[in-house]
Amino acid sequence: MLELLSENRSFGGLHRRYRHPSSELNGPATLAVYLPPQALAGERVPALYWLSGLTCTDENVMQKGGAHRLAAELGLALVAPDTSPRGAEVPTDPEGGWDLGQGAGFYVDATQAPWDRHYRMHSYVVEELPALLEAELPLAPARSISGHSMGGHGALVAALRHPGRYRSVSAFAPICHPAACPWGRKAFGAYLGPDPRAWAGWDATLLIPDAAERLPLLVDQGSADPFLDTQLRPADLAAAAEAAGHPLQLRLQEGYDHSYFFIASFIDDHLRHHAAALRAPG
Repeated sequence: MLELLSENRSFGGLHRRYRHPSSELNGPATLAVYLPPQALAGERVPALYWLSGLTCTDENVMQKGGAHRLAAELGLALVAPDTSPRGAEVPTDPEGGWDLGQGAGFYVDATQAPWDRHYRMHSYVVEELPALLEAELPLAPARSISGHSMGGHGALVAALRHPGRYRSVSAFAPICHPAACPWGRKAFGAYLGPDPRAWAGWDATLLIPDAAERLPLLVDQGSADPFLDTQLRPADLAAAAEAAGHPLQLRLQEGYDHSYFFIASFIDDHLRHHAAALRAPG
């Protein structure tokens, strides 16, 4: 089912781009996978799933994140799906905005027309894609998840909604409380409907109080991020975690912004965080 689009040698491993038909997205999906040298030598390796942010594709983190070198050393596969379904038949923002529609799937399962036919990024990332990759590539059923901005939101929600599915979770500048910020309210209102009660299951800050698993959260946030207070709201996540006794390491990185320069500066810490969990017994 995986159609190879391109392949590049990188730090002894292979960076590949694939396309495949997706039942959840009701159309073709594109993704990138980095296979470390250990996978090429016959080992089934654990995988870190990376969810990218608004306007991005699978290519951003692979080209700008600086993760291949350490992933090769640690024996981690990196999986980067796209940020939304794509194609001429896939609806997008009728007003031409970049924060709704194609490039802005928000990693939810839409319930409202016309979005519900294609916009099921949550089930695609959590269920369909791992099942496909673990069947067709040398990936072990040991998974972790991370992401940036909208993708950080998606990673936190995926881990909180699916106890036992992931060994570890982290995020860079996640949209922590989408039900309370302009980006989230716009997307949730379209994909999930106007009733905010339908949004609670897709908001990390609102999920933490009743989380069935207290998987530790690692979150990096730049102090110079222009979206810090209005869109990202990490203080809301911190307050919810403290009230619930949920382990959270929230690191405010002085002077860093929202860009991939920020991500590349701290990606090694996150890779080691995930490798420790993925390589642990059990």
